[in-house]
Amino acid sequence: MAQDPVDAGAWQYSGDLMFRQYYLGCLSQASYLVGDRGSGRAVVVDPQRDIARYLADAAAEGLRIERVLETHVHADFLSGHLELAAATGAPISYGAAADVEFPIEPLADGQVLTLGAVNLEVLHTPGHTPESICLVVRDAPGAAPWSVLTGDTLFIGDVGRPDLLGGAGWSAEELGRALYESTRRLLTLPDETRVHPAHGAGSACGKNLSTETSSTIGVQRRTNYALAPMDADAFVAVVTDGQSAPPTYFAHASHRNRELHPMLDETAPVPAIGLAEADAAVERGALLLDTRDPQDFAAAHLPGSVNVGLGGRFAEVVGQVVGPETGLVLVGDEGTATEARNRLARIGFDRVLGFLDGGVHAAPPQRLRAAGRVTADQLATLGGTVRAVDVRGPGEVAGSGLVPGAVPIPLPTLVTRLGELDPDAPTVVYCAGGYRSSTAASLLRSRGFARVDDLLGGFGAWTTGEHPVEQPAGARPAPAGG
Repeated sequence: MAQDPVDAGAWQYSGDLMFRQYYLGCLSQASYLVGDRGSGRAVVVDPQRDIARYLADAAAEGLRIERVLETHVHADFLSGHLELAAATGAPISYGAAADVEFPIEPLADGQVLTLGAVNLEVLHTPGHTPESICLVVRDAPGAAPWSVLTGDTLFIGDVGRPDLLGGAGWSAEELGRALYESTRRLLTLPDETRVHPAHGAGSACGKNLSTETSSTIGVQRRTNYALAPMDADAFVAVVTDGQSAPPTYFAHASHRNRELHPMLDETAPVPAIGLAEADAAVERGALLLDTRDPQDFAAAHLPGSVNVGLGGRFAEVVGQVVGPETGLVLVGDEGTATEARNRLARIGFDRVLGFLDGGVHAAPPQRLRAAGRVTADQLATLGGTVRAVDVRGPGEVAGSGLVPGAVPIPLPTLVTRLGELDPDAPTVVYCAGGYRSSTAASLLRSRGFARVDDLLGGFGAWTTGEHPVEQPAGARPAPAGG
C-alpha cells in the first residue's frame, strides 16, 4: 500500500516557543503549528485540508489552536482553513488585502499577534499574490526574530512566481515589482533569522526551489539567485524567465480557496461500487482512475482508464490531466481508496464517486488490456517510425536534452495540445523515470490514440544506454543556487 508522505518534523523549542513544521511531500507543501508553552495558545499556518495531525499534536502538547493563519490564497492546494476553524472554533485570518467569501479577521501590516511570550508580527509582502503576508516569529517580547514564515514570497533557493494567476487587477510585471520590494524588506531581517517557506522542490509555484525545507536569511542572501544585488527591472526579468506551465487545476484550487465550500470528512469511507455501476458511471462521463503502480497497470487494466500511481505526486498529476468536475471511479489496490480520496481532496477534487470493488479483478480477464512498453534499445531501433513525445518540464529538457526527434509537450499542457499529435501514428511517450509517461500514455489511449507505448525507465534509461541526445533549440538551463 502506498504511504501518504506527510513528514511531521520534530518539535523545536526556544523559551516558551513551540514550533513544528509539517511537510507534505506529494505536494511539496509546508504548514506550521506555532504555540506558547506558558499559555497553551497556538496557531496553525497554511494548513493542508486533512487536519487530524494538527489536532492530535496540539492535544498531545496541551495546546489550544486559537487562530488559523493563511499567508495568501493558495492555488496549488485546497487549504484546511474551513475544516480547522470548524473543528476548533478558531477564526481564520489573511492579510488585509484578501478577498474571500467567508468571514475572516484581516491582518494589517505591522500587527502583532500575541500568544503569551511568543508573538507573530505580520508583514504585508505582496508579489506572489496581492494579499501575501509573511509572519515574523519571536520567542519573547522584543526579542530578535527567531523565524520568518515566508509563505510563497521567499522560498529556499527561489522566490514565489508573480506570473501565476495575477489578481485584483495586477499585471505580472506589477506583481513582480511588488515582489522585489517585499523580498528586499525580508532582507532587512537579521541573517540568523530562520526561513520557513510554504513550499519546497517540486512545487510549480517557483522554478528553482531547494530540497531543503528551511534555511536562514543569511544563507539565502548569499545563495538565492533572486536575492542577488539587482534593480527591479532585472529582478522581474530573471524571476519570470523560464517558468513552467502551471497545472490546470491551479485556477480551480485558487477559486475554491476563496469559497465557503463543503468540508472534507477525512475519515468517511469511500463507497464500494460494482463493475456494472462503474460502467454506468463511465457512460455518464465519469473516468476510471487507476491508482496502481505503472508496472501493475501495464500488466492488466480496464480500457479507457487513466493511470496515476499513488506512489508519486498523485494529486498534482491527476490535476494536470483530469478536469476538477470529472466524476472519478478509483481502481486500485485493496485499502487505498480513502488515501486516494483524501489526497485528491487536497487539491479540491471532491467528485470521487467510489472505488471499484475488487479492483481490476472485478472484470473478466478477456476485458483487460496490457499497456505497451518499450526499452531504450527498442526505441533506438524504431527511429523515425514512431513519434516520441517528451512530457517532462521545460527545465528538465533544457538541462538534459531530448531523444532525437522527440516533441516536447509538458504533461500539464498535454490535454490542451492533443491536436498537435496524430492519433493514428505510433507514439512513444517518455518522462524522467516512467511515472508521468504511464499517465500520459494512458491518457492518450483513453482519448482514442491507437498505438501508444511508454519508455521503460524514461529518459534516464535512454541516457544510461549511451544513446544520442538532441539539444532543444533556444533552451537555457535553470539558474544555479538553492
